[in-house]
Amino acid sequence: MADLRALPLALPLRTDDVREEHLMGNGKTSTRTNTAEGRVNWKKTAAVAMPAVVAVGAMAMVMAQGALAASFAVSGTSFQVSSSKLSSKGLASYVQTDRSVDGKGHPVALLGIGDATLTDICQAAEVDTPVGKVVFKLTAGGPAGEVTASSLVIDGEDLAGDAVFGTAQIGRDASTLDQVSGVTGEAGKFGLQAGNIEVVDVKSHAWSATGGNFHLKGLKLNVSLGGGKCF
Repeated sequence: MADLRALPLALPLRTDDVREEHLMGNGKTSTRTNTAEGRVNWKKTAAVAMPAVVAVGAMAMVMAQGALAASFAVSGTSFQVSSSKLSSKGLASYVQTDRSVDGKGHPVALLGIGDATLTDICQAAEVDTPVGKVVFKLTAGGPAGEVTASSLVIDGEDLAGDAVFGTAQIGRDASTLDQVSGVTGEAGKFGLQAGNIEVVDVKSHAWSATGGNFHLKGLKLNVSLGGGKCF
């Protein structure tokens, strides 16, 4: 719960009213309302501040769960993602549309992988530049150790590999998915989810990938003309 004493001074704090009666010359009284200096009506202040506190708290929780993964405009270039092996305690997926800044839509399968462990990872994108096609490539893991990420969400247009799933539910309403915290779609839309998963020789073309607490051991980044991609 937020400490109300830490709220910005710009909040419209209300003070208690003090009513004073003054005897007038005609025998009648007049009433004047003064503001009691230094006195704050904390009940009224809490009522004003509470909606903002709740909204900020809800936004922080949703961001921590990774539910805002698709909240940014994607670039006009998809990229490769690959790994020798990916494992997670759960998977949730549904179809959605990512959009680039020009308004163009890109249909994707949102893959919520939760807490993921990868033996290695490779990401590569081919980018047009004034000097030719440049490959932006990032690698990590392998001999340096495993790569880990929490709330990992990939917006992919395909996924290939040899997979082993735990209990799987295919065709479940996307709004009721509960295998990966924060990953749900619209009511009435197609969705699927599974328990413990392991995918070997992962290959995917994706439009975005987000996650929290990425631990990339042995990180290497390379930009080169005509460089090699992940696959």
